[in-house]
Amino acid sequence: MAGFDSGPAIPVWLNEDDLGCIICRGLLNSPVTLPCGHSFCSSCLKNLWDAWREKPRWACPTCRECAPQKPPLRKNTMLQDLADKYSRAVRELEAGRSAAPRPAPDPARRPAQLPAAAQRSIPEVGRELAELVEQLVDITRNLQSQRPLSQSEADNELSNLGMAFSHGVDLSLASPKLVTSNTSEGKTRDVLLALEEIQEKLRENFMWKEAVEKQTREELLETPSTSSCPLPDQNHSVPKKTSRFAQRAISPTFDLRSLSCSLEVSEDHRTVTVSHWPQSYPWSHERFKACQVLCSQAFSSGQQYWEVDTQHCSHWAVGVASWEMSRDQILGRTRDSWCVEWTGTSRLSAWHMAKELVLSSDRPGVVGIWLDLEAKKLAFYAVANQEKFLYECEVSASYPLHPAFWLYGLHPGNSLIINSQETK
Repeated sequence: MAGFDSGPAIPVWLNEDDLGCIICRGLLNSPVTLPCGHSFCSSCLKNLWDAWREKPRWACPTCRECAPQKPPLRKNTMLQDLADKYSRAVRELEAGRSAAPRPAPDPARRPAQLPAAAQRSIPEVGRELAELVEQLVDITRNLQSQRPLSQSEADNELSNLGMAFSHGVDLSLASPKLVTSNTSEGKTRDVLLALEEIQEKLRENFMWKEAVEKQTREELLETPSTSSCPLPDQNHSVPKKTSRFAQRAISPTFDLRSLSCSLEVSEDHRTVTVSHWPQSYPWSHERFKACQVLCSQAFSSGQQYWEVDTQHCSHWAVGVASWEMSRDQILGRTRDSWCVEWTGTSRLSAWHMAKELVLSSDRPGVVGIWLDLEAKKLAFYAVANQEKFLYECEVSASYPLHPAFWLYGLHPGNSLIINSQETK
């Protein structure tokens, strides 16, 4: 039987994330594919499942789909072949860079002109795609609002956005769910979740690289040294000035009754983390359905200040809410909750009653929260060696308020930490 005609070699632009394992964060090695379609290194998946032997849930680390018994793990030869080809291409590229320079090109031969989209840099395309996805998120949120767009208005908005995509961005980059979904109320939530997942992937592919480059440039300019440069978001040993809120500083703790089944809390109840799969907490109508949690402490008078380390969470919201906040709602989307939220796509916003106010494009590593119930004020600060004002709003003092938190749940391991104030 004659073999397949391989045809001409077609260049495909990939990075390591496209063929990576989310468990070890490296290139796939002996990949296996679960029934849900997600793939991982065989040894990584086995080790992860072995670590959870007391809870025999054969869950997918990506989508958390569980199987009643351990599924058979068969090697995905196609993915292994792609990973091997990628490794060879990387080695050849590195070898080519170290080779002797090529001879000067013949001026009589004019190189072929690249398409306009190909002439743009990868960060430019990434930012443009992020802006377009952000517009889609806004449209979808409008459809969820109390006064949704009419069907004709929604179709018109999506049509206009589709034209924008066609001018420079391949529609094949979009999720199939987005291309085929209609705008009915029943699918609006699924569309929004899919869009937010795309936002997270964009942030991982572009924002992290830019942060590393920026951090490296700043450290080379400010502190020339032979030591290796730390990664972004690492704490520097810079003496912290005494906070003007020190006398009112507290260290609240997470309340296990309100804790979502998608979250885990540390022993000291000051670190909350997105778990790899749902936890088997006792059922309670006080638990949030989304990845949210309140603190045990409730305030109805006086002044309080606390700080939240957000450096290990890609998409978060911190603020205050009443204990009566609806457990199927998101922080800042109700009349009894207020917050600032980092979307993971260079946007810091304030939220209350489902209304968003964009504050800046700078991400605060530590957020200070000042609650003054005597003046009915809530203020947020970016904390480094001193507090930098971010936003202030009026809050209701007619019911006790609890510190409140939301962690975007697509990435297990994301965590928020309430800083201890005793050592300050």
